[in-house]
Amino acid sequence: MKKYLILFTVAALIASCGGTSKVAKEARKTFDGDWTLTSITYPNNPGDFNVTLFNEASASCFENSTWDFVSNNNRGTYTVSGVGCDGGTNYFIWSIDEENTPAGVYDFLLKPTNDDYKSTTGNQGFRLSLKSLSDTNMVWEQTVSLDGSPFTIRMNFSK
Repeated sequence: MKKYLILFTVAALIASCGGTSKVAKEARKTFDGDWTLTSITYPNNPGDFNVTLFNEASASCFENSTWDFVSNNNRGTYTVSGVGCDGGTNYFIWSIDEENTPAGVYDFLLKPTNDDYKSTTGNQGFRLSLKSLSDTNMVWEQTVSLDGSPFTIRMNFSK
């Protein structure tokens, strides 16, 4: 009887863990490939802002940067460009937080790494909201605090 109870408990745990949701799988497939970060805007906040993205470089350096996402291993690279910007390839691991996917709300997680895909930030990363995703366009938003108020940074990509 004890064996059956243990077997039932293990089976229940495996079933409750489930697999990746169908919505998240489709989103991962859509991410796959080369993207260009075409523009960065600040909705509902007129003016010029000095924003540093991913603790890396100014927003102006990220405009027209190229991004490559590999969906089968959730790895990727990006290259920033522009006058006065340190070029070079940057590596990251990415994932889609499936906690909110049934409601159609995605959180996108990005963790900077070195070229061996080992964390360069002590296993810390960035949580962004994936506002829209199609075969040719993608929009991320990150909300930070500016003078105690929410400030939204919107990143628009094209494929």
